[in-house]
Amino acid sequence: MSGGKAPDQRRQTVLRHADQRWRSTVRRFEASGAGRLWDRLSSVDFFGHSFQLAALAFLCFFPFLIIITAAAGRHAAAVVVGWLGLNQQAAQAVASLFTPTTSSYTLTVTSAALLLFGAMAVAGTLQSWYRMLFDVTAGGWRNTAAQFAWLAWLFAYAITQSEFGRAFDSWFLLSLVGFLWAVLFWWGSMYVLLARAVPWRALFLPALVTSVCWTGLGVFSAYYFSAAIVANEQKYGPIGVVMAILSWLVAVGVVIHLGATVGRMVRVTNDRPSGAPGHRKPADGNRQ
Repeated sequence: MSGGKAPDQRRQTVLRHADQRWRSTVRRFEASGAGRLWDRLSSVDFFGHSFQLAALAFLCFFPFLIIITAAAGRHAAAVVVGWLGLNQQAAQAVASLFTPTTSSYTLTVTSAALLLFGAMAVAGTLQSWYRMLFDVTAGGWRNTAAQFAWLAWLFAYAITQSEFGRAFDSWFLLSLVGFLWAVLFWWGSMYVLLARAVPWRALFLPALVTSVCWTGLGVFSAYYFSAAIVANEQKYGPIGVVMAILSWLVAVGVVIHLGATVGRMVRVTNDRPSGAPGHRKPADGNRQ
């Protein structure tokens, strides 16, 4: 009997020590910067929100982009290809999705309103994310005005970015100018969508981190999504290209959450030595 109990006791001791080590590892991770980041991202359901953005953008925003770019004498495919950083073969596959069947665009009042409301839905979704990530509760009519302003700002960003591709032959200059333009775009996007509830200075680091993630996504897209789009088109046809674009849109949602959250955490950490410990909400919270 005693011989049978000894192995059981040793096994229980081993299991108890393993459980203690696991709990200790979990506590250390939760106390680390990566653990706090994951906790914050999980609390705002960043992955579910990213899928929401992908669905809204493809169903509601892309039709708006096609009409607006056509009215401005541009091609929506060129804008999308510029965002994804695709090679020539993948760019042709994406362009085939946006090839119009007619050269005239006739909109009824109802269809124009639906296009606008769809674009506003995307802007409103992004606005609600930033309000949640920066703990801003201010609302009212300024939110709607901010959404209109952001759509105009996004259109200006897309057109200017496509012009950069024509103006700069050097890859280095194009990348540098594109990165600086991305910083300005995300900085302005946060400020506009938050309806000036957060000061410019408090938004610079989140905009910078978002731009770094955005640029990294562009580099990743150039190597991964180009091959994925070509392979998917060969296997599944146009629907394969759509699946690849939806995957990229999900990644955009992750970039937006990650950039804002990491940038805000870094700013709060840098502010702690010169101020009160802990979270300094007045630095980037509501400002009526």
